[in-house]
Amino acid sequence: MSFAELVPVIVLGLVSLQRLGELLLARRNTAQLLAEGAHEVGASHYPLIAALHVAWLTGLWFLVLARGPTLIVGLDWLWLGLFAVLQLGRAWVIASLGRRWTTRIIVLPGAPLVTHGPYRFTNHPNYWVVAGEIATLPLAFGLPWYALVFSALNAAVMWIRVRTEAAALRP
Repeated sequence: MSFAELVPVIVLGLVSLQRLGELLLARRNTAQLLAEGAHEVGASHYPLIAALHVAWLTGLWFLVLARGPTLIVGLDWLWLGLFAVLQLGRAWVIASLGRRWTTRIIVLPGAPLVTHGPYRFTNHPNYWVVAGEIATLPLAFGLPWYALVFSALNAAVMWIRVRTEAAALRP
């Protein structure tokens, strides 16, 4: 198998490692915030978010491995490039939130809202990045139906998440 044929597997491997690293960072940040008196809001919908992301990535692995070396022919480098740009957005969000970045809604009483970085321009920039990722990676692999299904599922979960987070962060 040539390097070009391995690109989809390499991409998914890197995304998987990134997500695992982020879960470790989120777990550490959550524990520190809780130790400082923070509390979690919306814990009941968190399993939906986790299940969605696990299903999305697992399904991509399955489809990519099932298609094998022929996938490289259909690999769309423009979508893959956009996905790479979204990773810069993800890094910007994480850096802007610093130790307050988690995968859960953790509220630290008295802490001001973050208003620098991408938060200067939009509310919930992480959710915009995630929405883009959920669509663009499957599109890079030539899976528009997969992008559509998971984008719709993500929109439903984000409707719950954003409302819960906005209510929790209201002064």
